[in-house]
Amino acid sequence: MDQQTKARVQLWKESVTAPDLAQELEELICSGDEEKLNDAFYRDLAFGTAGLRGVLGVGTNRMNVHVVAQATQGVADYLNAHYERPTLALARDSRLKGEDFQRVAAGVLAANGVHVYVYPRIEPVPTLSFAVRHLHASAGIVLTASHNPAQYNGYKVYNDNGGQITDEAADEISANIAGVDPFSGVRCMDFEEGLAKGLIEWTPEEVLDAFIQSIKKVSVPGFKADESYSVVYTPLNGTGMECVTRILGEIGVENVTVVPEQAKPDGNFPTCKYPNPEFREALDLGLRLADEVKPNLLVATDPDADRMGTAIPHDGEYKLLSGNEMGVLLMDWLSSMAEANGEDVRGKVAVTTIVSSAMPDALAKAKGFELRRVLTGFKYIGDQIDQLKDAGEEDRYLMGFEESYGYLVGTHARDKDAIVSTMLCVEMASDYASRGMDLYEAMEDLYQRYGYYLNGTVNASFPGAAGAQKMASIMAGLRENPPAQIAGYKVLGMTDFAAGPQMPRVSGLQKEAAQALPPANVIEFRLEGDNKVIFRPSGTEPKVKAYLFSKGATREESEAVRARLREASERILS
Repeated sequence: MDQQTKARVQLWKESVTAPDLAQELEELICSGDEEKLNDAFYRDLAFGTAGLRGVLGVGTNRMNVHVVAQATQGVADYLNAHYERPTLALARDSRLKGEDFQRVAAGVLAANGVHVYVYPRIEPVPTLSFAVRHLHASAGIVLTASHNPAQYNGYKVYNDNGGQITDEAADEISANIAGVDPFSGVRCMDFEEGLAKGLIEWTPEEVLDAFIQSIKKVSVPGFKADESYSVVYTPLNGTGMECVTRILGEIGVENVTVVPEQAKPDGNFPTCKYPNPEFREALDLGLRLADEVKPNLLVATDPDADRMGTAIPHDGEYKLLSGNEMGVLLMDWLSSMAEANGEDVRGKVAVTTIVSSAMPDALAKAKGFELRRVLTGFKYIGDQIDQLKDAGEEDRYLMGFEESYGYLVGTHARDKDAIVSTMLCVEMASDYASRGMDLYEAMEDLYQRYGYYLNGTVNASFPGAAGAQKMASIMAGLRENPPAQIAGYKVLGMTDFAAGPQMPRVSGLQKEAAQALPPANVIEFRLEGDNKVIFRPSGTEPKVKAYLFSKGATREESEAVRARLREASERILS
């Protein structure tokens, strides 16, 4: 442990007053486990465009009330430098310590003269994005760790348009935070005092009502669910229960059975270790209940209700659709609904990311709408909505999605929204059911028309200080000595997104001038046979991801290619 780390440990030992943190630190010191102690203090928890995310506990590299207070002081300094009378919308999900963090953050903001609107109970992330816009706030903060395991919490900052902050804003806030002593440099006010003084205000109920009504506006015109149509829903002990059941009721879907063990908020997530609706394990209780009630559809939302996963009953078993598959299905269906409504689909703009499926390109070319690809992170999709709005063409926006189960239809928010996604998924599934098809069959039909575009990921974890160096070394190696072939497939082209290349676009009117993507630490290798691999370090976790893209005339052919790409990528990341 270096001297700087030892000094941090000593400062915290002398300054921490919270009993749970003081006890944890004492136990950590007495244990003699220098590796654990070093990991907790060797650095400050990094603040980036996704804010903070980390394991709960004592230390500068952990999520705790002192780190939250320090970060909030940095945010408050930023707001006061850029706004005359700043206001902020604040929310939290069901995570452990979320309420403590929310009260601390609100107190720091109030002490710095920032008027704070606080949702009075847990709410989904998209309701925070909506509240920022609806209340004309200067910024937003939501305390969430998305779908990470129970020991995590996080802190995401939103700009005055309801999207996650830009790189420039994140850099300025990060610099502010670096200059704040977590104990002596934070101005703070008691939460109740802030309420009494009117500096902290409970977010009015009408804001949530307006959120629900905004979602209802993008419901397919004339939709009417069959009375027999049934859904099993699980919020995975998170925030989705209130809004999902409300919106399904609003569109007339009454036959909804909620998984009882996962209905109530619980940050311990006692029913699944990893509350991520991407994985079958997280849906286990929902699948068991579905076996009993025989629904038409199983839907799950993650703890902060910005991601949605599904399971489709098909030929006696339940098929899980990937995030890419659901995105492609919605894109195809929504464009068809627009055509049926008499709209010129060539004027529509759909947005996805550079690491999402290549299949939307084929879909856009066939149907004529414009497809834009942006960097990973929903703020970039939100930025495309803003550009359309600024041009007075907000109605051109068709939808946006990213492969990690995030979708946004409508312009009420600037982040992914599992509430509107669930509503439209139910409407889409009901529409297909009226034609004698389930969603799995609908996806198979698209594969047969356009080819089997399959995807996969390889995740290589690199924890600790040594891991960060290893991640940097891997990316540098790919740039300096790029492979000539991967898995036996010749590399036909390479894009280093650190250079800020032109944004990929296909089809549509393409009325706007070409756009350049912001520089990003991402490298793409395009391979023969319409295959490719993309390497990208995670922005929130100590891992490097390889995104695999395979295409074949049949599922078996594409799966075989994907398996080869996986093996080769694992070797590269080993």
